[in-house]
Amino acid sequence: MNSSANTQQPDITHIMTLIGEPARATILLTLLSGEALPAGELAKRCQLTPQTISSHLAKLVAGGLLLMIPQGRHRYYQLARPEIAEMLEAIQRVAPRRPVRSLRQSEESWVLCRARTCYDHLAGKLGVGMTQALCERELLRYEGRQFHLTEQGAAWCEGIGLDWRQVKKRRRAFAAPCLDWSERRDHLAGALGAAIASHCFERDWLRRVKSSRAVAVTTAGRDAFIHYFGVDLWPDENPLEG
Repeated sequence: MNSSANTQQPDITHIMTLIGEPARATILLTLLSGEALPAGELAKRCQLTPQTISSHLAKLVAGGLLLMIPQGRHRYYQLARPEIAEMLEAIQRVAPRRPVRSLRQSEESWVLCRARTCYDHLAGKLGVGMTQALCERELLRYEGRQFHLTEQGAAWCEGIGLDWRQVKKRRRAFAAPCLDWSERRDHLAGALGAAIASHCFERDWLRRVKSSRAVAVTTAGRDAFIHYFGVDLWPDENPLEG
């Protein structure tokens, strides 16, 4: 019998034990924003003591789910790689919904479902709507369980100032689908999805909501999404002034 490590079954119990602890699950979901955060900020957002979060962070780093990045006197933590975000998104699709016990929880849930980051790309109604618009305009084509940038799509990228050739050189899937847990449809992930999201933030079309994975569309952003993406996602709502 071949006992090579390459032929052994993956040990999912190791991963499930790590993420099955409620505090560690909260830490991982908080970092699903794609940000790198110091332990103190994570403790505040997750409502954990410094001692408790230190222990959990050490286990998540040792288990390969988080990276610790030293920066001066501080240590920042982020998800180890995009596949971790994909795993967390997949688990959320099959997990039962938590009961909403307050108006605040209801509002927070609504905002997340409306527009959020899934690690480094856009998700929620915003991400799915953007992806659908790109496909309808034949800028993206879905084939072979992947999105593909068409010739028109390449020209579109150049038109908004996005160097798709450089993006394609990155060591990850170029235009991967990611099934959205709230919309139950695919949004655009991979290197291209990340580059588009970064492009939107850099141009102030989108802004991050403080201490949340949610994102807000600016006035300039609404105009940009109508002009460049061909979609007005929330015609009856006022965008964030900016």
